[in-house]
Amino acid sequence: MRRFVILSLLILALLLAACGGGAKTEPTPVAPSAAVEATGAASAETVAEGAAAEGVLAEVNPLEVTGDIVTAGSSTVYPLSEAMAERFIDEGYAGNITIDSIGSGAGFERFCKAGETDIANASRAIKDSEIESCKAIGRDPIEFRVGTDALAVVVNPDNTWIPAEGMTLEQVALAFSDQTSKWSDIDPTWPDQDILRFSPGTDSGTYDYFIEAVMNPHFVVDAAADEGKGEEALLKSGNLQLSEDDNVLVQGVEGSPNAIGYFGFAYYEENADLLRAIAIEGVDPSAASVDAGEYPLARPLFIYSTATIINEKPQVGSFINFYLSYVDDEIVRVGYFPAPDAALDAARQALVDAMGQ
Repeated sequence: MRRFVILSLLILALLLAACGGGAKTEPTPVAPSAAVEATGAASAETVAEGAAAEGVLAEVNPLEVTGDIVTAGSSTVYPLSEAMAERFIDEGYAGNITIDSIGSGAGFERFCKAGETDIANASRAIKDSEIESCKAIGRDPIEFRVGTDALAVVVNPDNTWIPAEGMTLEQVALAFSDQTSKWSDIDPTWPDQDILRFSPGTDSGTYDYFIEAVMNPHFVVDAAADEGKGEEALLKSGNLQLSEDDNVLVQGVEGSPNAIGYFGFAYYEENADLLRAIAIEGVDPSAASVDAGEYPLARPLFIYSTATIINEKPQVGSFINFYLSYVDDEIVRVGYFPAPDAALDAARQALVDAMGQ
């Protein structure tokens, strides 16, 4: 009898196993972005939790994101942000993204003083004075590195006197200074013709970078203090046209063999058939020279926001998340270079941290 009971129990166990075990329950499906608020925008807290759990940013579904986004700033970052916004919209985002190209300085004015924008685009790091302005209106800016740009110094293709090895940084500084008026003032073998200078405007991050990297090192009041006078030397130079519109600069250089200008490498690439980019210190601007750290005029690109904005406007956090997740897919097509992996990882972690506040 005991053997029969044991055998019966074994048969019953085998039958239950074959049927999958009636006590088994199916797992509850979880959407990639976890919970979605009633507005349709993924909450910053939810995204942060997913990111922290996985060690990477949680996936954003643009179809779930609502609410408008306002950005302004660098003309250099503008085409990259525009490309990311177009992709965000193409993948389902139905809100409005405003992107104004007004220069890095003006972008920080709107972000830190007027408090009108959600994101500031910048081709230079934020200044201490701008951080103070931000904090005065209750904003604590967070920096997100999104890429790298190379500044191109360009001349007209009919300029035949600058050699293939290009110019030194000192020669470029002289070309944009009040210490020279003619090309022959830089090199006596060059033409006795007036230099026509085309520079981004003073609100441009490109202008700020050029002053810092090219002009200030060669025009100082006190070498020990390294007090730069490069901006003064440039602004006092003759035949100088300043413009926030890079297309104006392109047209100016295109219009005369005696012209010289500078702007972001992407704008040069768009107009490579009209202009000649010159080598700096013997190094041509290119993806290879930038990646190798050889080209002397390469600079970081940023976007800025705050933890408060990101948490109060989940659509902003979602867009920055999307931006940092896919920027390397778009940046080369736009004409720039990817940020170092460590810098991009730090930007992603900064977003995770902001979403958790």
